[in-house]
Amino acid sequence: MKRASAALAAWLEERGGLHSIRRYFLDEPLPPGTGWWFTLGSLLLFGLSVQVITGIALALYYAPTPDHAWASVRFITTMVPGGSFLRGLHHWGSTIVVLAAVAHLVRVVFFASYRKPRELNWLIGLALLGVILAFGLTGYLLPWDQRAYWATVVTINVSRLMPGVGEFIATLLRAGEDVGALTLTRWYAIHVLVLPAVLGVLVAAHLYLMRRHGISGPVRPKAGVPEMFYPHQAARDLLVAGGVGLVLMVLALIGAPALESPADPTSSDYAPRPEWYFLGLFQLLKYFPGRFEVIGALVIPGIVALFLVVLPWIDRSRSREWRSRRVVLGAFTIGAVAIGALTTLGALDRQPRSRDWNVRELAGATLMSSGDRCTKCHRPDGVAASIEGARISRAPDWLAMHVADPEVIAPGLREPPAGNERDNAAIVAALARLRGGPPPPALDATQQRVVTNVNRICLGCHTIDGVGGKQGPDLSRAGQKADAAFLTRRITNPVDVKPDAQMPAFGGRLTAEEIAAIAAWLAQRR
Repeated sequence: MKRASAALAAWLEERGGLHSIRRYFLDEPLPPGTGWWFTLGSLLLFGLSVQVITGIALALYYAPTPDHAWASVRFITTMVPGGSFLRGLHHWGSTIVVLAAVAHLVRVVFFASYRKPRELNWLIGLALLGVILAFGLTGYLLPWDQRAYWATVVTINVSRLMPGVGEFIATLLRAGEDVGALTLTRWYAIHVLVLPAVLGVLVAAHLYLMRRHGISGPVRPKAGVPEMFYPHQAARDLLVAGGVGLVLMVLALIGAPALESPADPTSSDYAPRPEWYFLGLFQLLKYFPGRFEVIGALVIPGIVALFLVVLPWIDRSRSREWRSRRVVLGAFTIGAVAIGALTTLGALDRQPRSRDWNVRELAGATLMSSGDRCTKCHRPDGVAASIEGARISRAPDWLAMHVADPEVIAPGLREPPAGNERDNAAIVAALARLRGGPPPPALDATQQRVVTNVNRICLGCHTIDGVGGKQGPDLSRAGQKADAAFLTRRITNPVDVKPDAQMPAFGGRLTAEEIAAIAAWLAQRR
């Protein structure tokens, strides 16, 4: 047996240089004193490997079209064995990768590992960080839910601020005039084809240059002979990667963010929020409104990027010790603290809510209490806990997913409650209002029918008290311009009032009593 193993090893060495490759990676000489700080590069490589493996597995089930993207993600989460865990690994893995990349960059800066002859590897590392963020940006759209859609719309709108080429870049990202099927296909192709190829080339170049020039080692060189990467540093790398891997598995068991309702381009009142690593930029934009927005979107981030690019040529100190590099490290620290503060403020910043229930929230409260929706199961004698007067403790993402498709959370319903996207959005809005807030005002039967009909037929195009679409005029003060009789005619058949009206007629979709009730409700809004 030993003779056969030795013969096989000799054959592999002769044909493929297997042992030579092993020695190349494991017998790397390291400067004396190399320790735990130098495990961050290996940790980043581990995180990228997890992302590639889980991404390939997810791609086997994902359908990159608006008609099927949301459903395919739901299928992965609920039907594929281990699918929820797989999504969790990929989602939390992206956070691990970003954190490892940033920590690795900070270590390189403080150890001055960008110094000659490592300038090119520093630039490649910055390009790698850009690719990692591009992965997060393009992957965010793929679930095709409300959060993904509207965050992408905001991102593309920011790109329009680029002088001269803004509109061209925005059109290139949209693949057309609007965010739609071609946008999703293009971002998916970039996410699974273009970026992995670029990542592979950059990682290979980064590792080659790292081996060519060697690791910089501690700031203060220590006396002694170099030690090999294996076994001591390899053990440190393995221990760090294993510990982070265990944390990642625990987070994956908790799960990835739940799907919100499918993307609705008409729901322009949705308040988008990006992933945490873009919250700093998201918060910065709030300080530069209007024509000054370009400063927060391009000028300040551009200055930060330029500083990092030219850092090896700015830092002219002869020593790598921290005391001789106070100006450079001070500027870097101030920038890092500012980014951290903006990210924290962005995470804590929430849009203030009015104390009054808006029409969408009232419609949601009405739908929740109807017998064919929430109270079908959530009642004292039902199969789920009653929600009447209860504290809504579940996370918003979980609630949105449960409302959009109850079987995801509660499989086995013989007759899942019927609903549409606008009804679902109304229920989610009502649940958000109930979270630690006052109960809804009491409505009679007529008022309940009015708010549900307004939510279904009006808010798709019109804004009322800050919620709704933008295609039609704002109806928040409709009673100041028209009386109930005029509004009745307008809703019943718009062309009778305005021949070139593009609004559809609702005379055949609603009863005369329902239209009159809506018109009277709008006429009272002054």
